[in-house]
Amino acid sequence: MQDYVTALLQDIESAIPALLAIGDEASARRPGPGKWSPREIIGHLIDSASNNHGRFVRGQDASELMFAGYDQNAWVAVQRYQDSPWSELVTLWANFNRHLAQVMAAAPVAARTRSHARHNLDEIGWRPFAPQEPATLDDLMRDYVAHLEHHVQQILGAAWRSDVR
Repeated sequence: MQDYVTALLQDIESAIPALLAIGDEASARRPGPGKWSPREIIGHLIDSASNNHGRFVRGQDASELMFAGYDQNAWVAVQRYQDSPWSELVTLWANFNRHLAQVMAAAPVAARTRSHARHNLDEIGWRPFAPQEPATLDDLMRDYVAHLEHHVQQILGAAWRSDVR
């Protein structure tokens, strides 16, 4: 199994109890003006899972890795994550990411590692990708896990995982 799939599954299992321990009241608190609450961050991660699910599936047969982006703030606002029950958001996040781990693990090596000269990972990825450098679906999958870890650590703090990439 790919190292990032193992990391994703470990992240989910270690984060669930810590996230649920935050509780309804604290999960709704925004740390400052214009900042997302934990509910909104988990909502954003659900949106990220949804968008990347399509990318991971379509990317296996694609001749290029060109994918539509989305307006993160608008998606969070429209779906009203701030008003959603915390435990339901955590459960949806965990289950969706378990499914994504399955999709990632099932992707054939040739599909994951095929080099694509044309891609827009520099626009949709979390970490910087050089548009002139070839990219792979593996790169996008690894980036997805790093993005998830960043946001979970944002909620739970640096002590959550000291080995976050």
